[in-house]
Amino acid sequence: MSRSIKFYDALGFKKNAEFSNKNGTAMMWTENIWIMLLTHSFYSQFLKGQTIADTQKSNGSITSFNLESITAVKKFAQTAKINGGTFYHVELGIPEDQMYELEVKDPDGNLLSVSWMSM
Repeated sequence: MSRSIKFYDALGFKKNAEFSNKNGTAMMWTENIWIMLLTHSFYSQFLKGQTIADTQKSNGSITSFNLESITAVKKFAQTAKINGGTFYHVELGIPEDQMYELEVKDPDGNLLSVSWMSM
């Protein structure tokens, strides 16, 4: 779990010690956006008979959020890469002055979709 904590900390998430213990760590992006990093044994309790996906081979969800600029999206992705993640761009045919998005994978293969959108 320490690798994941280090990765998300480098991206700008802050650990909330009040909701962290040996089973999991709460990483906060904002007061309203949190990512919970859980041990497999603890996470399994929430799955009602399902198995944990091998996120290196399959995906069940994408966590998406918007950043303040294209530069911020690119910086987030580069920081992820420096800290053990990867990223790529999916061409959607949308001009960059309307929307820019990169898909970021954490070291465990979980997918974060970070974007900037002209509002």
